[in-house]
Amino acid sequence: MLGKIFNKEKQAGKLVDEITTQLRIISDKVERIPDSKRKRVLRLMGGDPVMTPGDDSFQNEMIKAAGGIPPVLAKNGDIVGITKQEWIKFNPQVIYGCGDDRETAKRFFNRPGWKDVDAVKNRQIYYFPCDLTCRAATHTGYFVSWLSARIYKDEFSKKENHVLEEQVFKSRGLNLDFDYIKHARISYSHIHDFLNKTLIIDFKRPMSLVSTLEGERNGIESVGNHYSPPSCWGIEHKFGLTGMRKRIYQVIGRSEKTASFLFTGADMDNLSVKREKFKDMEVCAIVTAGVTSNAVRMCKDRGRFYEPATINIIILSNMKLSPRAMTRAIISATEAKTAALMDLDIRSSYSSSLHQATGTGTDNMIVVQGTGVEIDNSGGHSKVGELIATAVYQGVQEAICKQNKITASRNIFQRLMERNISIYRMISGMTCECIAKQNALLGAVEDILLNPRYSGFIESALVLSDNYEKGLIKDLSTYELWCRLIAEDIAGKKIEQMKELVFMDDLPVVLKMALNAVLNGVSLNRS
Repeated sequence: MLGKIFNKEKQAGKLVDEITTQLRIISDKVERIPDSKRKRVLRLMGGDPVMTPGDDSFQNEMIKAAGGIPPVLAKNGDIVGITKQEWIKFNPQVIYGCGDDRETAKRFFNRPGWKDVDAVKNRQIYYFPCDLTCRAATHTGYFVSWLSARIYKDEFSKKENHVLEEQVFKSRGLNLDFDYIKHARISYSHIHDFLNKTLIIDFKRPMSLVSTLEGERNGIESVGNHYSPPSCWGIEHKFGLTGMRKRIYQVIGRSEKTASFLFTGADMDNLSVKREKFKDMEVCAIVTAGVTSNAVRMCKDRGRFYEPATINIIILSNMKLSPRAMTRAIISATEAKTAALMDLDIRSSYSSSLHQATGTGTDNMIVVQGTGVEIDNSGGHSKVGELIATAVYQGVQEAICKQNKITASRNIFQRLMERNISIYRMISGMTCECIAKQNALLGAVEDILLNPRYSGFIESALVLSDNYEKGLIKDLSTYELWCRLIAEDIAGKKIEQMKELVFMDDLPVVLKMALNAVLNGVSLNRS
């Protein structure tokens, strides 16, 4: 229907076919699992009391499509309460939710009864993006595949349960016209029955390179970057990097002895290829990037394992880089990558309200030796270092735009969300007489922030907050006066006494002042 409305019937039909195919493959896979091994699955939906979808919810349909057994509570509705007795009786083996549901898990999963079900005891609790869990939409086939692979990762890892043959079934060429490159392409394959995509660059003769994943390698005939979809992640963890790499090389027809690849959770169709030239020098940076799930601020965030959502960079040139130049190129490229993240204000996934990210937890890079004029220096003062940095900077920003739809011009609502600041939660924490008034206030705040004058005020607060937290700004008295002026401007009258209306203890002080000014102004404007 939407295809007809927007005159995109062909594209809509293709999308429907893709979703239907994904659901059919999962159906075929779970049919091979005996009923005795089917698992009880519950969608946690937060709240106090604990909530879950009603019996007639589409979310339980998605659980069934993934091969799980949802609870039957004799309660209909998008969201219903589940008692401790119902919880214990159902005894979920797998529990999943989205981001905000973590708070409910923290509150309840250490309490008697709630903690005594199989899923909690065996740590079979998973969290997915809310855009996937909470909507039946164009990514439903993708989500059902991911959920099913989490539930049945042991069963899905067995070859006898595969529906599709593991092989490359199509490729598309990539134009990389350096004289030592034989072929460059992105190949599409099925691994564990899920769509994988691989950048493959074959050389005319063996090359040396430096890889941050493998160290120095010699005699390399192929380099590349392999994308595994989220549905493969849990399965591949069972085999580790060594087992995963071996399987991928078998499917794409490459040898571990003569190939050096990187591995990522960023879609290869979102690849960025950037070239920079100066006279006879040419550098190419090939970049994939995903920054919404494991971006980190080095020296601030704790080290821990994350799912792949990596910034991977392959650097090629028409020069012959010495071992010194190859390793020095890593520094130039890394500094450019971090500059690209900071200029986009990419936030740390672990401490988003306080820190910009310097990279992700699983970044990797390959620098290929190349052929041509010998170069021994690729540092910041060298021309080739400048070309590498420029290509990487542009490539990282473009890849992030393609993968995560993040640009410098994104709106203030998205930038607040990236800091885990919800205007809805801020409003709901205020003392209002009814939900209707809360919703009206929420709408009024959103209207105000659509005005460039006031969104610019909050955007300024974001920059000021980061610098204040770093200790670069000491005195906020002038900013306090600005907050009062903004509040009075919104209110349309003088404010004798500013009230404390933001009740979020973990909010940085500058952001709290700015948002409090907006709330004071809106509240008085409506009174």
